[in-house]
Amino acid sequence: MEHAPLPLEAWSNFYVIIGSSAGGLTGLTFVVIALVADAHAVRMTGLRAFVTPTIVHFGSALALSALLNIPGQSLLGISICLSAFGLGGVLYTVGTALHMKRTAAEYKAVAADWIWNVLLPLICYASLLTAGLWAPSRIGLALDMTAGVSLLLLFIGIHNAWDIAVWFTAERPGAQHDPSKAPVPREPPAE
Repeated sequence: MEHAPLPLEAWSNFYVIIGSSAGGLTGLTFVVIALVADAHAVRMTGLRAFVTPTIVHFGSALALSALLNIPGQSLLGISICLSAFGLGGVLYTVGTALHMKRTAAEYKAVAADWIWNVLLPLICYASLLTAGLWAPSRIGLALDMTAGVSLLLLFIGIHNAWDIAVWFTAERPGAQHDPSKAPVPREPPAE
């Protein structure tokens, strides 16, 4: 009995763009962390609670892109991979929430932190789990959901990386009160 090919070819350009973006942004995030580490502004609890999940979301978008570009995928293989990926992401996001609660002594997370670091990723990974479970009976819907999840994970990673970069440069305790970091006043141009 021959199986109909999965409609993955139509998504290949989409996943090449998502995967390339996720890979490039992961590299840039590593560079930012290396630069910030040189300035001694990084704490391990902050890395685990905010930076590592950002890398995981970029990595998830990249891994989904790679998975859906593998030639000859079977329906069962896609279903198992998406379900496992989704379940792993849900468990990881619960761990992220616990790390964020533990960092409350150093940094009290605001509503936006909980939305972008816990709620939206949890929705993504739960949707991915659902897509994996639905794939055997509704492959078109499962692929549409997976594409939406990939794009949202990329946007979550971009938002969180930007938020981290801004915090490290502007909001970090001590950055605003350190005279060596104060802007140098410019003299007016000579007339």
